[in-house]
Amino acid sequence: MERAETLGIAVEHLPSDRLPLERNADARGYYAQAKSTLAVVVAPPSKLRLQPIAPSADWRVDLAEGCPAHCSYCYLAGSLKGPPITRAYANLDEIIGVLPSYLGQGAVTSMSAMRVGEGTTFEASCYTDPLAIEHLTGSLSSLIGWFGRWEADVQLRFTTKFAAVEPLLGLDHRGRTRMRASLNPAEFARFEGGTDPVGERLQALRRMAEAGYPIGLTIAPIIAAEGWQTAYGGLISNVAAVLGKVAATADLTVELITHRFSPGSKSVLESWYPGSDLDMSEAGRREKRTRFGAVKQVYDTSTMTSLRRFLEDRLASELPGCRILYWT
Repeated sequence: MERAETLGIAVEHLPSDRLPLERNADARGYYAQAKSTLAVVVAPPSKLRLQPIAPSADWRVDLAEGCPAHCSYCYLAGSLKGPPITRAYANLDEIIGVLPSYLGQGAVTSMSAMRVGEGTTFEASCYTDPLAIEHLTGSLSSLIGWFGRWEADVQLRFTTKFAAVEPLLGLDHRGRTRMRASLNPAEFARFEGGTDPVGERLQALRRMAEAGYPIGLTIAPIIAAEGWQTAYGGLISNVAAVLGKVAATADLTVELITHRFSPGSKSVLESWYPGSDLDMSEAGRREKRTRFGAVKQVYDTSTMTSLRRFLEDRLASELPGCRILYWT
């Protein structure tokens, strides 16, 4: 609250956990009001029972739910209940306190021959972009510092579309936190409203690498729109140019995630961003069922094959030291 008030942000103290948003016929206005609201709440007990988060990491640790960005493909649409308010968790010590009980218990990196060197991994960006709200919460810095003091084979992971890494650069992280920049080509910037430009994200990633952090790229969501070969080829060339020699010494990882949507998320996103030209049709798509039975629309086999071959070949050519963790 002190941070918010110092920045001139209005703070309202509520007598209960009911948020006084005014629902009205103007869906866009209601959405905008929710997106500009940050609620500081206590994480419910369910958040203290960590869930696996394949293929990214062993476990998901949530510092918040919701994100202030305006991405027209948002993965959170349809996943979070209610209006898209960002809820930051105040009981950080309680959340941190459960982490040691999960040491060595995961199935993604803890027991993976390819990724066992990462140790037990904890993903902090599943339901939020923690760097987007770090200037208000300080939670990410606290968690990075705690992992730095945790003398164990562990790694904290977060991915971001923002660039304000200055509070993180001087932390005693001991190499136990990996920052990944979430990227898409500049040609698709119109789908990522309210985020920092890709060039600024890459400069932030380089500064983090120079501060000793392991780094990575989350190229997501990969969009097979017209001209995608030129767009993604240019993106990878830009990454190589900005990172330079850092790319060869920073244990650079890459995660490749194609664009997908569920019927529920499509409905929500089309109500949030009615003017978006992001292709949400089922043409060139196929159904994919998750292990929980949910249906998603992913690109058809030929499109997926073309995307994967192009990106893997281009990465091998321009960033030969990078390690691709997964394709999905």
